[in-house]
Amino acid sequence: MPYNAKDRILQKIKQALTSSVPVPFPEHTQLSAEAVLPPQADADLAILFAEQFTQIQGQFAYCIDIAECVAQLNMLAEKKAIQKWYCSNAVIRTMLESAGWNKGWHPTLADCHASITGAEALVARTGSLLLSSTASSGRTTSVYAPIHICLAAEQQLVYDIADAIQLLQQKYGQHLPSFITLASGPSRTADIEKTLVTGVHGPKEVFCFLTESLW
Repeated sequence: MPYNAKDRILQKIKQALTSSVPVPFPEHTQLSAEAVLPPQADADLAILFAEQFTQIQGQFAYCIDIAECVAQLNMLAEKKAIQKWYCSNAVIRTMLESAGWNKGWHPTLADCHASITGAEALVARTGSLLLSSTASSGRTTSVYAPIHICLAAEQQLVYDIADAIQLLQQKYGQHLPSFITLASGPSRTADIEKTLVTGVHGPKEVFCFLTESLW
């Protein structure tokens, strides 16, 4: 595939988030994005999503392909000492395994260290993941594990929530998934003495790995 202007823009995302994203993504640098008008290009949406997602304590990485995604997951496993990986989505498991994933899969969600899911859409304006019981292979996969990792593709980027809902309607028609939710970073609450606490009723860390195409 020729290296074109779009590739150069997407490569900048890999240099986007050093100050916001800890290891295993040390090469990223922080970028700013103006959101006065909806960006028109997928690359612009990716940069806007990365900025907003990291501002709400999400951790973002752009991967050129699935092989690089597996390499980043391996780095994350080493950094976080993750041994029990849970993923109930057969398509995602097969995709990762075909790209060199060799860590196997933990059979139960309740005691896993990290869960991997897909997403229906990425909402750039708010840095949110639009999840469903279909994309996440259940209602609890993105909630119970202490670390939630979402794999998404560039074509799933939309500007606003209304665009995400429209994408859902185009995909499912009248047969929407039984569970649809927006996840904006790690679980957090300030109900206890007005102190912000993360991971109280959901994952303590949320990662999004964006690739040009997943499937």
